[in-house]
Amino acid sequence: MTVTDARNDAQADGRADARPSPSSRDDAGRPLKVALLGCGTVGSEVARLVVEQADDLRARIGRPLELVGIAVRRAHRERPGLDPALFTTDAQALVSRPDVDLVIEVIGGIEPARSLILAALANGASVVTANKALLAEDGAALFSAAERSQVDLYFEAAVAGAIPIIRPLRESLVGDEITAVTGIVNGTTNFILDKMDTSGAGFAETLAEAQELGYAEADPTADVEGFDAAAKAAILASLAFHTRVTGADVYREGIADVTSTDIASAREIGCVVKLVALCQLSEEAADGSGRSVSVRVHPAMIPRSHPLAGVGGAYNAVFVESRSAGRLMFYGPGAGGSPTASAVMGDLVTVARNRVRGAVGPGESTYAARRVSPIGDVTTRYHLSLEVSDVAGVLAAVAQVFAEHGVSIQTVRQQGRGDEAQLVVVTHRASDAALSATVEALRDLAAVRDVTSVMRVEGDV
Repeated sequence: MTVTDARNDAQADGRADARPSPSSRDDAGRPLKVALLGCGTVGSEVARLVVEQADDLRARIGRPLELVGIAVRRAHRERPGLDPALFTTDAQALVSRPDVDLVIEVIGGIEPARSLILAALANGASVVTANKALLAEDGAALFSAAERSQVDLYFEAAVAGAIPIIRPLRESLVGDEITAVTGIVNGTTNFILDKMDTSGAGFAETLAEAQELGYAEADPTADVEGFDAAAKAAILASLAFHTRVTGADVYREGIADVTSTDIASAREIGCVVKLVALCQLSEEAADGSGRSVSVRVHPAMIPRSHPLAGVGGAYNAVFVESRSAGRLMFYGPGAGGSPTASAVMGDLVTVARNRVRGAVGPGESTYAARRVSPIGDVTTRYHLSLEVSDVAGVLAAVAQVFAEHGVSIQTVRQQGRGDEAQLVVVTHRASDAALSATVEALRDLAAVRDVTSVMRVEGDV
């Protein structure tokens, strides 16, 4: 297709602002010009790699890369190894330069990142981003802008750091049907829960240790309340199930309420507690409405025999299940300057190669447009701890409440404590709605003093 053809097609579609295809302005041998937004932990590592590995990158791409600008908040701050002339505080002007071919965004957050990426795409630049929050909130607008300008939007670094999981879902497994993606995608919470399991320490003291070691931010809310993992789960589910899923669609619980007692209870049934992201494709609905997807992030007890149970420290892992390929696991460091920069650089090489060839990689795939199930429809198993009066008939009364709400008990243990006792109940699979109704009814039961813990159990025990 010629540039004129592309413009005529765009006008026929009502897109007066469409630009020529990327190849039309790329002269053989001319350096591809790169603009970098952000120069923090990740950005500074990316800038260093672009400069120091220039010869290798040229050999891999077929054209040289030239870093032409770095947008920061404080341009005069000393940054060893980088030319001070590269730095600017005018990010909008940088992404709007007509000679910029590739833009790397690592500033994070929603704004100004969204406006800058949209401006870069409208300007005909391909974009590499690590911004999971923005992709989860407004990925549709970004993908649409990339498609209009016939350029790339790549985001491997947005989920699980250096672990290559986006490209397998987006490309390698695109001919298969993925049925589930389960992941530990937040290193901070995994470090905390792993430490609680191995040391017996409580949440507060383990969080303090994580902050001292640099695994947790001074304000750890995004991590410990599950917001970070929920954004990543939305991205994974969108790719796996060809359905647009936003962060608002993800059911989310954090780990702040996980106690050392919960950790010990998990150990007693051969499990470990992890903050897991679960993206699942349902079977065909009985009413003929098709298949739906569920996406949730919450603490769960998983069997110690499960591959994810052995993921320790601040590491991440993603477990993929598909019809043909079966079970696949991706494991590695999920955060940090070097691992994340590695993922950014991989995308940079890919979009640069596409630029040289005049090609564009895969865009958004939402053809399935499946319904996202509310948490009340999701079924799983549950572990409950109850403080009850140690009187005759209490176990029968509790069992009756479960039966009335259609929740089947798999196992129950009772431990006496003077005039009170602890009941630990593990259920068979039940809907979240049924379990929630059961818990409310139990709290109204005279013999039940408190429901101290409710946690989902994922996988076979």
